[in-house]
Amino acid sequence: MAVASSTSSQRLYHESDMASPELLSLTDAKVAVLCRRCPGKEEPNDDSAAVVQTVSGAIVLVVADGVGGSPLGYKASAIATECVIENVAKSAAGDDLRPAILDGIERANVEILDLGVGAATTLSVVEINGDSARAYQVGDSMAMFLGGRGAVKWRSTPHSPVGYAVESGMMDETEAMYHEERHYVSNLVGTRSMHIEIGPPKSLAPRDTVIVGSDGLFDNLHLDEIVAMGRSGSLLDRMNQLSDKAAVRMNNVEADQPGKPDDLTVIMLTR
Repeated sequence: MAVASSTSSQRLYHESDMASPELLSLTDAKVAVLCRRCPGKEEPNDDSAAVVQTVSGAIVLVVADGVGGSPLGYKASAIATECVIENVAKSAAGDDLRPAILDGIERANVEILDLGVGAATTLSVVEINGDSARAYQVGDSMAMFLGGRGAVKWRSTPHSPVGYAVESGMMDETEAMYHEERHYVSNLVGTRSMHIEIGPPKSLAPRDTVIVGSDGLFDNLHLDEIVAMGRSGSLLDRMNQLSDKAAVRMNNVEADQPGKPDDLTVIMLTR
């Protein structure tokens, strides 16, 4: 669904099952988006995504993954993306977007709780303003900032027992990919204990890449694979490589590699 207004340009993805990525040309940036339902799934895609550029040129990327198995996961993720984007779109030219993003997340938490059915969602937001990028996170959807030569400039920590174990050095990435509790999430929008992690501002150089994705990406591809496929080449080629490899893993074609069928959402931005 596309939305245009006098204050911003917006693109929202709710209950999507995209056969191929969509390319968006923004001021000073190109963005590719893929939001695809889990293979063989008949229920709606629980993932949602959004991209907005304000009149000041700031860009906000949003990925939300409604909790599978809980009621109205798809509704929770849609509420989360809409609340953030609506708050950002209402900001005046030149406004600091951090308060708008934080207020949007908190409003989403209240609205999802008010559904009264136990719905919840993860949320990963990246704000790009000039040459600076900052991430906001609740749950295990993740964001990464890649340099043009493949260096990981920054990545978020999944809010999960396994994610915290990797961050502390108690577990390595490979072990985490196969851990039986990898799917447990310890922080969600739609819970009374929700908390928001705000990442540090990071400088973006020309040809750097921002990736925001649901666990359909990060539970099926190793970090070094995401870096190798995501750092160079045309934006469409990079996105197709990531989504194709994730699809192979979800269908368990490679028996010696991780594989977890899931909804898949990826947003990729390059300067």
